[in-house]
Amino acid sequence: MKAELITIGDEILIGQIVDTNSAWMGKQLNLHGIEVYQVTSVHDDHDHILTALANAENNVDLVLITGGLGPTKDDITKKCLCEYFNTELVFHPEVLEHVQSLLSARNVTINKLNRDQALLPAGCTVLHNSAGTASGMWFERSNTIFVSMPGVPFEMEAIMTEEVFPRLTQLGIMQSIVHKTVLTIGLPESMLAERIEKWESALPSFIKLAYLPSQMMVRLRLSGYGTDQILIEEEIARQVKELLTIIPDHVFGFDDENLGIVIGRMLAESGKTLALAESCTGGNIAQFITSNSGSSAYFKGGVVAYSNEIKNKLLNVPMELIDIYGAVSQQVAEAMALGALNALNSDYAVATTGIAGPDGGSTEKPVGTVWIAVAGPSGVKSNLYNFKHNRERNIIRTTHTALNLLRTFILTDNSASK
Repeated sequence: MKAELITIGDEILIGQIVDTNSAWMGKQLNLHGIEVYQVTSVHDDHDHILTALANAENNVDLVLITGGLGPTKDDITKKCLCEYFNTELVFHPEVLEHVQSLLSARNVTINKLNRDQALLPAGCTVLHNSAGTASGMWFERSNTIFVSMPGVPFEMEAIMTEEVFPRLTQLGIMQSIVHKTVLTIGLPESMLAERIEKWESALPSFIKLAYLPSQMMVRLRLSGYGTDQILIEEEIARQVKELLTIIPDHVFGFDDENLGIVIGRMLAESGKTLALAESCTGGNIAQFITSNSGSSAYFKGGVVAYSNEIKNKLLNVPMELIDIYGAVSQQVAEAMALGALNALNSDYAVATTGIAGPDGGSTEKPVGTVWIAVAGPSGVKSNLYNFKHNRERNIIRTTHTALNLLRTFILTDNSASK
């Protein structure tokens, strides 16, 4: 089943408000196995609304309309619906009773505009709005269902949850849809696609794969469609298990997780702790770690050692190393990691030192040059990275790269201890 979402209101088109209704409905429809074909936003304009309705009827099975149901003159949706479905407004006493009850509870005196909320198209099924005064409306024509709802988000959500989804279920329209997102890092989209090509080609016809690349990772979203939800879940689980044998080092988590959550779980499960020594990332890694609830159980703390003086005094990095090799060097990065490990009495430590930019680079060490070191029970490991010239992106890339280096370091330690 395909659906189109139509939002009515100039306030959306001029950017006065953000269309959160479509995002919520899209997610909920997807969970119920209904595909969103298109999202359309239109003016509070008679002709524009009628054109949008006609176009939607030609394309989809379900049209969900929000907005334009208020009591004031600029809300014209009901009148447009009457014209489109060749009907007229009629009085619904049960709706007026509901409106009176709501307004009385708020100590508001009802007026003519409020009473007019009880005027609804004769050709519709009235959908009760438990959260507000503007009722929803359900129409059917030419095998297409039209549902009109208020634009107030919590009122729309109430009608969708209490009225629309139960009716769609009774009609047998909704099917099962299951999503599983695999989070990968360390492989660009093209290389990842090449690596898993055979596996992707062998996926069952009822499972689709989507590549969702971002700055530091590629999400692989498996979507299964059908009537047997248990069968879909079992098959997706089997496919994910097979995928893990193909790219085991590049999968770091699933669904809504991030590297901070994954590393926090790894540390908590092993009873280990973490310390940080940050220079070019300026505390961004610490922010990433502490944004997750429960991080106090495994995160000892961090030192933002931006100056050489602090590297020396707080992390015990010898000034001779800085003088000989420079602050952005393998030797200093490793000394910072070991210094944080000892200063904060932690099991693991991560250190970053680099040239974030846009200034400060040289021919030998251009902007984007970063050394990352990780220290732990098995010693210390460091890598050199050459990022680009955008300061903000360099900080983000260094943060994610450092956390992933820590993740692989912990995995190696855990494997060695078994």
